Amino acid sequence: MSREIRHLVITGRVQGVAYRASMAREAERLGVTGWVRNRSDGSVEAMVAGTAEQVAAIMNWARRGPPAAQVDHVAVELGEGEFSGFELRASL
Repeated sequence: MSREIRHLVITGRVQGVAYRASMAREAERLGVTGWVRNRSDGSVEAMVAGTAEQVAAIMNWARRGPPAAQVDHVAVELGEGEFSGFELRASL
C-alpha cells in the first residue's frame, strides 16, 4: 500500500478557533499521521501522511475546518517525512 504525504498551508480565520486540535482529532479518526501548527502569519501549516484515501479525506476536512473556522484557501504541495502519529507542534 503506497503512502502519500502532503504539505498544507491553510489560510482564513483558522487561528483561535480550535483548528489544530480539531484537525488532530480528525487525523486520528482517519488514521492519518503527521503534524499541525500555527504560523506567525495567521495561517495553519500541516504535514499529513497516509493512503491516498486518507490524505484526500483529511484535505477535504481541511477545506472546511471546525465550525468556527472560515477557510479561504488550502495550498497543497508534496510533503516528506516519517511520522508515527499525529502531533500538535509549537507555533512557528
